[in-house]
Amino acid sequence: MRQDQLDGLIAFITVAETKGFTSAGVKLGVSTSAVSQAVRTLEERLGRALFNRTTRSVSLTEDGERYLELVQPAVEQLIGASAEIGREAEHPSGQLRINVPRAGYLIVLQPMLRRFMDKYPDINVEVRVENLLVDIVSQGYDAGIRFGELVEKDMVAVRVGPPMSTHIIASPEYLERRGVPEHPYDLREHDCINYRHITTGMLERWEFVRGDEKIDLMVSGRLTVNDSEILVRSTLDGLGIANMINGYIEPFLEDGRLVRLLTEWSPEIPSLHLYYPDRRRVPAKLRALIDFLREERDAPVRTGNLLL
Repeated sequence: MRQDQLDGLIAFITVAETKGFTSAGVKLGVSTSAVSQAVRTLEERLGRALFNRTTRSVSLTEDGERYLELVQPAVEQLIGASAEIGREAEHPSGQLRINVPRAGYLIVLQPMLRRFMDKYPDINVEVRVENLLVDIVSQGYDAGIRFGELVEKDMVAVRVGPPMSTHIIASPEYLERRGVPEHPYDLREHDCINYRHITTGMLERWEFVRGDEKIDLMVSGRLTVNDSEILVRSTLDGLGIANMINGYIEPFLEDGRLVRLLTEWSPEIPSLHLYYPDRRRVPAKLRALIDFLREERDAPVRTGNLLL
């Protein structure tokens, strides 16, 4: 297809509809000579006369009638597509595909997803939960959510969710049986629930910071998991002490089902970020989500029931 292959079609259709070059120019907001030149160029490119012209009237030739029959539906479809895209900018709609780790879903998406979908009823949301890092562009996702240090440098990243830090947690029942650790090294005498990273296969090391003092521990215990939800469930069941991040364990701390330990040793960690490829071409559906998440991030903290 040549770049100029569609030139003149709008002028041709408008002249055919209004039966005049002057009236077509008025409708299109251009001069009569500009309309005449556009049609003449189209006729030269086709090698056919499309209009019979007299000083008093303009009418389609047989070739012109056939050409109008062929091109008008296609042009109307193109115009309709442009109008639909324009409407989407004002009224976000379509399929929004997001790739998140489980922690990203529970901390960022789950608390706000119902309200977002109520606000934007024409946006359909597909959430793929996986802890493996994926190429969101090649796999057709609109955006992803990951911890800040994992986001590629060529992506646009927006911080979402609360400030993050590690939390050492246990159930009251476990602490009653085994005692309360007062120092990170005391954890060596406890059953700690290990977490194995899916991406590396390595067990997570527990890091502690207090002022200038830093401690890096490889804890031990009878249970190892690779899922944050199971980690929380196991801790609630009294199976051991866990190293978790904040964001979705607060209700359990507030109602006393979990107890936070070694608070003064908890280091901050990179926050969760929503990321996407290009800030210059952000679809309206994704822009709606970004703005909604920014509002959520800056709003007062909500607490409530968890999907656990």
